[in-house]
Amino acid sequence: MRSLPNTQVRNLGILAHVDAGKTTVTERILFLTGAVHKRGEVHEGTTVTDFDPQERERGITISSAAVTCSWAGHRLTLIDTPGHVDFSDEVERALRVLDGAVAVFDAVAGVEPQSESVWRQADRYGVPRIAFVNKMDRAGADLDAAVDSIRDRLGTVPLPVQLPLGREDGFRGVVDLVRMRAYAWEDGVRAETEVPAGVRDEAVRRRRLLEEAVAELHPDALDEFCVTGSLAAGTLVRALRELTLAGTAVVVLCGAAYRDRGVEPLLDAVVAYLPAPADRPPVGGGGRAADRDAPLVALAFKVSAAPTGRMTYVRVYAGTLRQGSTVLDTATGRTERISRVLLVQADRTVDVPVGLAGDIVAVVGPKTVRAGATLCAPEAPVVLEPPVPAAPVVSVAVEARRSTDTGRLATALARLAEEDPSLVVRADPETGQTVLSGLGELHLEVAVEKLRRERGLEVTAGRPQVAYRETVTEGVTGVLYRHVKQDGGAGQFAHVVIDVQPLDGEEEFVFTSTVTGGRVPQEYVRAVEAGCRDALVDGPLGGHPVTGVRVTLTDGATHPKDSSEPAFRAAGRFALREALRSSVLTLLEPVADVTVTVPADSVGTVLGDLASRRGRVTDSEVRGGTSVVTATVPLAELFGYATRLRGRTQGRGTFTTRPAGYAPAP
Repeated sequence: MRSLPNTQVRNLGILAHVDAGKTTVTERILFLTGAVHKRGEVHEGTTVTDFDPQERERGITISSAAVTCSWAGHRLTLIDTPGHVDFSDEVERALRVLDGAVAVFDAVAGVEPQSESVWRQADRYGVPRIAFVNKMDRAGADLDAAVDSIRDRLGTVPLPVQLPLGREDGFRGVVDLVRMRAYAWEDGVRAETEVPAGVRDEAVRRRRLLEEAVAELHPDALDEFCVTGSLAAGTLVRALRELTLAGTAVVVLCGAAYRDRGVEPLLDAVVAYLPAPADRPPVGGGGRAADRDAPLVALAFKVSAAPTGRMTYVRVYAGTLRQGSTVLDTATGRTERISRVLLVQADRTVDVPVGLAGDIVAVVGPKTVRAGATLCAPEAPVVLEPPVPAAPVVSVAVEARRSTDTGRLATALARLAEEDPSLVVRADPETGQTVLSGLGELHLEVAVEKLRRERGLEVTAGRPQVAYRETVTEGVTGVLYRHVKQDGGAGQFAHVVIDVQPLDGEEEFVFTSTVTGGRVPQEYVRAVEAGCRDALVDGPLGGHPVTGVRVTLTDGATHPKDSSEPAFRAAGRFALREALRSSVLTLLEPVADVTVTVPADSVGTVLGDLASRRGRVTDSEVRGGTSVVTATVPLAELFGYATRLRGRTQGRGTFTTRPAGYAPAP
């Protein structure tokens, strides 16, 4: 399989909301393709991709894991990504290097909050997707309702290519609307038959709807439809593939992965509709295509900095990554030697001589390469856009219980931040404490537990603290600041006048200059902007970062000898600090969209509890005896909410969160 042309390679991610079943889908794919010989189960802690002890104990995916298998003469590299919002940065880094994705949806819940989040992440990177509506065997499962939610919530055109056979517990198979064949499963074995007479009319009607929808979107299909009044199976497949690659529509399949129903057609759809590396646009400034004979271009997207050794996961976009070769890290300008190239199978690796264009492999040897770095041939440097880590919103103070472990703790925290760029470690200048910041309470809880288990450290963690911001609600104009310093030798002189106003929308900072006549040269204008950015780091209300500010440089003056860029940078910093002290500022706190699912008889208790947490309910609906409440709640009020919810609903209530930006704090 290593010698296959990259047209027969598929690099895909499995994306979903937590508990939609994506790890089970991955396990069934591995079993059907022969990559494993026993089905792994999430509830038994025996899955291949959730190999970390914490993943198996918690029953969730924490780190993205890559596995390779083969199907229908194609090599598939799958990355099973986390579904919990606290680990969305793992999804971001995986999507940056993937060619396609399978989005898994719950047949009862449809599009859930984190489903929507990962879909938007895939939109940012232009990753083509197909959809798999899972858990068709559950009570309340409804393919049509799930398809409607995909259309309404994701703003795409869903094209269902299957009709389910049976409902809920009686779900036994599907009708393939493209080839008009039926597939039924018994004890995990698939049988192919003619379309049953009882559903033939419905299958013909849905096939017609599929043809009409495709003809509306695809010019060649429209021509054939106008001439013949229908579409041949080959035309449908070609049109569906082109619509998928263009992101115009999404093919929808269905099944019940836990009961081994519907996974083989999903694999066929991956091969038929998702892109090969050769189908993706060239990368880099020079437009490097997926050519194995071109100069090397690869992107490091994940680092495993374990005590047993350092591994860097890379996607090879062009050229060949050879064992023993030297590569350039364009992020640092340093060259690194590749001592080993590894094919990754979750927690196992296999040595291979080369990584080819289109491959996702791990390398051993580089000492300083970080996630997001471009590795390339030294004689042909290029820089690829790195994935941007999410800004942390929650922090805890951590310290070693034994003073002798302080040095080990610092090293362990540095390794954690190296593996997960969304974790930020800093020293609090006021308290001297070491502060660990991340994307959520669970994110930090997992990180602290790693320190205890993997590094053998006894650590204590304080109560989580959220990341506040400050913003201007009423600005000031005409703030003048003269920076004059004379202490022997060349002096410093800078004169600036600025206006400060609140900024509408989601922009954090905008700087403009209306100075005319060359009173402040352009290089000094840039220095003033840099100084203003310095001043935004800590605001006057409580030392929190300032956001939502528009600064306009309206006037200034220079000295023929004493003016310099450092002088104007200092003037910009002090002028904005003075202006902020004179402005009216508001403290902002992070808020989250919370979706709570509880039995209908508990909804009153839940609503009262959300109100006590300053929550604002935005939606409430009933789905088959279960109430789903959506609210916007300050993040600081959600600490410990999981325990409180379980207690108030006898363990039957669940909730998910999604960052919703910032709102004024009381």
